[in-house]
Amino acid sequence: MFTEDTLGFLSELADNNQREWFKARKDRYEEHVREPARALIRAVGERLPEVTTAFVASDAKVGGSLMRVHRDTRFSRDKTPYKTHIGIQFRHAAGKDIHAPGFYLHIALGQAFVGCGMWRPPSPALLALRTRIAAEPDVWARIVQEPSFVEMFVLQGESLKRAPRGFPKDHPQLDALRRKSHIAVSDLSLEDVLGDGLVDAVMERVACSADYVRFLCEALDQTF
Repeated sequence: MFTEDTLGFLSELADNNQREWFKARKDRYEEHVREPARALIRAVGERLPEVTTAFVASDAKVGGSLMRVHRDTRFSRDKTPYKTHIGIQFRHAAGKDIHAPGFYLHIALGQAFVGCGMWRPPSPALLALRTRIAAEPDVWARIVQEPSFVEMFVLQGESLKRAPRGFPKDHPQLDALRRKSHIAVSDLSLEDVLGDGLVDAVMERVACSADYVRFLCEALDQTF
């Protein structure tokens, strides 16, 4: 799937992030980035039902799991037009955007990881997550402290400085209640990215984080 040519293109794009440069080399983007990514999406999609049937793996060129290469520069000081990483999202079937629970694969120069969870969920969803964590602290603790999960994933996401309004300041899961995002991240090695075992590595992480993502889905009354 991904090769040294994939990383080579991303490196060159980082040095030449201009529309004219990209347009003249779009065939290389197709060959070394988009088509290998679509092949990976299809391969993961065949195996996702081993863990969950609630997430979408779509190899559609537009609107599928592969996130668009074009950057949204409307509100950014950085006006470079293209992303210099590969982003693949296996979103929940009920979700319309990245705020829904999902699995995410990120490949960039010097950095690759599988992420899962919810990034900056809207207020109603965040309240629902906090409410369930507050009501079931032992369940949450058992999930995020499970040894294989701790070994593979690191919890990330911005947090409030204090307990959110309406929740006790001495709650045993205060750190979780303070989070504004619920994300777990697991790094991938260069060998994972370029080797024959990338699909296995992704699916290993999907399976390991299943209870974590299931908890988030159930808090939002969504299937897993």
